[in-house]
Amino acid sequence: MQQYDIVIIGAGPAGLAAAVAAHDAGIRHILILERDREPGGILNQCIHNGFGLHTFKEELTGPEYADRFIKQVEERHIEYRLNTMVMGIDIAPDAPMKIVTAMNRQDGMYQIFSKAIILAMGCRERSRGALNIPGYRPAGIYSAGTAQRLVNMEGYLPGKKVVILGSGDIGLIMARRMTLEGAQVQVVAELMPYSGGLKRNIVQCLDDYNIPLKLSHTVIDIQGKERVEGVTLARVDEQNRPIVGTEETYECDTLLLSVGLLPENELSAGLGVKLNPVTSGPFVNESLETNISGVFACGNVLHVHDLVDYVSEEADAAGKNAAAYVKDSRNAVPGVQIEICPQEGVRYTVPSHIRLSQMQDEQTIRFRVGNVYKNCFIRAYLNDRQIVSKKRPVMAPGEMEQLKLKKELLLSQIETGAQNNRLIIRVEVI
Repeated sequence: MQQYDIVIIGAGPAGLAAAVAAHDAGIRHILILERDREPGGILNQCIHNGFGLHTFKEELTGPEYADRFIKQVEERHIEYRLNTMVMGIDIAPDAPMKIVTAMNRQDGMYQIFSKAIILAMGCRERSRGALNIPGYRPAGIYSAGTAQRLVNMEGYLPGKKVVILGSGDIGLIMARRMTLEGAQVQVVAELMPYSGGLKRNIVQCLDDYNIPLKLSHTVIDIQGKERVEGVTLARVDEQNRPIVGTEETYECDTLLLSVGLLPENELSAGLGVKLNPVTSGPFVNESLETNISGVFACGNVLHVHDLVDYVSEEADAAGKNAAAYVKDSRNAVPGVQIEICPQEGVRYTVPSHIRLSQMQDEQTIRFRVGNVYKNCFIRAYLNDRQIVSKKRPVMAPGEMEQLKLKKELLLSQIETGAQNNRLIIRVEVI
């Protein structure tokens, strides 16, 4: 029987940072399980720069950023297993242990017992099948991430004349990457009236290369039976229905889809973790602990991030809290709980509730808004009393926002004797 204090599923930026934090918090029996052939996760194919400005105070490429954490893991002699697929997680019936069922070529299928689990499986791309685009199934249709791997790691160019649907960060970056490799990017179409990517990526990847961005447009037809021959775009109305008479056809041989990311939570759902329908990730408390005691989540499996630096910061907290759980050093008294309620422009919050007895001196609340807002405030109200007001010149769904709450402030505002207090976070336009 293999037994560890903490098992981390995923060796991407979240899993690596969580392992380092747990080790530095005093836990030595840590195991990282990774299904890919090398650690680093999606960063291995992100060869562009822009990573690490918050964490390392310098600009790095994705592989360089991942290498920093891989070296930290190896310096601490933290065990990790590659080419290993986790098949399921169960709760031991007669002990406070979790059972991880995994398999690889060398060992076959086996089980690992662990006191705590950190979920760090990342996310996957939404495929064409989720979009209901009519037409045949010709060659030349790729998700943007698949195209990124083909170009950056495998050395293949997917096509010469490209249309991109979706303006998420991966789609924007691939518009630039395909251009640099000699392909002609005809247009980037976006269903929403705003871009889903960072403003800096719109400027650096589209504007700098004169690639047009068509907002409120979608693909309504794909021409070609054996290979993509063309794509028809149309403007959509407020209900996202194509407007007759606005059709435009672009001759192309490749269609890249950058239409959203979904947290990989099949393992979480099988364990009984409660998932947030807005993020498709788990509901977590201030310790990033799910509704299953001893199971923590961080990174893109929790909610999709725009900056990997925030992933590492979040994973650091998950690792420390998992270590505290293993050492049983947390205050187990339930105490006062504060429910966080996103309203009026705020789509969700992470965490979704706070237990004051386990809260650190400062708590970061991360969230995304549901529209583009200018000259506005993010305000937090605890039991109808305003406690935080933060002015923002502009907010967009493509960029994550955050508030920092002081424990001392919350303690001074909670209702004495009440077990449930409500913290409302909302956007207020001036």
